[in-house]
Amino acid sequence: MIMPVITVNTSGIERNLNKLGSPFDYFRLMKPRVMSLVVFTAYVGYFTAAPVESYNLHPLLALIGIFAIALGAGASGVLNQWYDRDIDQLMVRTRDRPIPQGKIHPSDALTFGVITSLLSIIILGLSVNWLAASLLAFTILFYAIIYTVWLKRYTVQNIVIGGAAGAFPPVIGQVCATGNISFESLILFFIIFLWTPPHFWALALIKKDDYAAAKIPMLPIIAGDKVTRKNIFIYSLLLVPCSFLPWIFDHSGSFYLFTAIILGIEFLRRCFLIIKEIEGSEKNLFIYSIFYLSIIFASICIDKII
Repeated sequence: MIMPVITVNTSGIERNLNKLGSPFDYFRLMKPRVMSLVVFTAYVGYFTAAPVESYNLHPLLALIGIFAIALGAGASGVLNQWYDRDIDQLMVRTRDRPIPQGKIHPSDALTFGVITSLLSIIILGLSVNWLAASLLAFTILFYAIIYTVWLKRYTVQNIVIGGAAGAFPPVIGQVCATGNISFESLILFFIIFLWTPPHFWALALIKKDDYAAAKIPMLPIIAGDKVTRKNIFIYSLLLVPCSFLPWIFDHSGSFYLFTAIILGIEFLRRCFLIIKEIEGSEKNLFIYSIFYLSIIFASICIDKII
């Protein structure tokens, strides 16, 4: 007896399976490079917190807390990429992200972002304290809604105001350690807040055509390169003195002050080169700014140890 041959078209199933994405695709969706900086600054906030006898957090719970902050930062990145999927495919810098590439379906990304957001808040609240969890929830909402949905597309001050989202991690870290918001954590907040515009405006000068194609109102597009360069220098003049505040208020010692002075002088020098429109100065500042922030925060920890 000859059995009939049944053919099944599996192309549609394969497409759907492909859109589920690999674990690595979902990891990329969480913006791991941004997430690593968030984790680092949050840890510095936790590490430098003054000991509080009435609030002694177990090291294991502290580790879980840092993990929750990392998860929340990643969730923010997921929600950002879900909403920005239309403009990401227009920009050379972002068109290889998982959603524009069709590796993850938008609805799956949204579900993943919402679930990881809720998990991060609940984990932080149950393991550490609910003030830290509330701040984390606010940070996620600020980045995913206030910045991504509103500021980014509708105002030239997008990264100035939106920079607050990236400045909250050290505050959350210190709240994990102490149970309250300290003045020292607010200093760390303002260092990151003032660092953000020079960092991202340098990138905007480099990727101006990208942002123009996506119709994102970055400062170089709306006000021009010259105004952007001046604003970079103005913010650097605010940032460098602000970086001395940990020493001024006796939260750090001479090692930190020496490091902040040396790094600050170099930061100002590179910003001055941008004012002079020296070729390649934008890229040099963008790269150096990451190094600057990392070493500033690392030196705070080192100063506490020595």
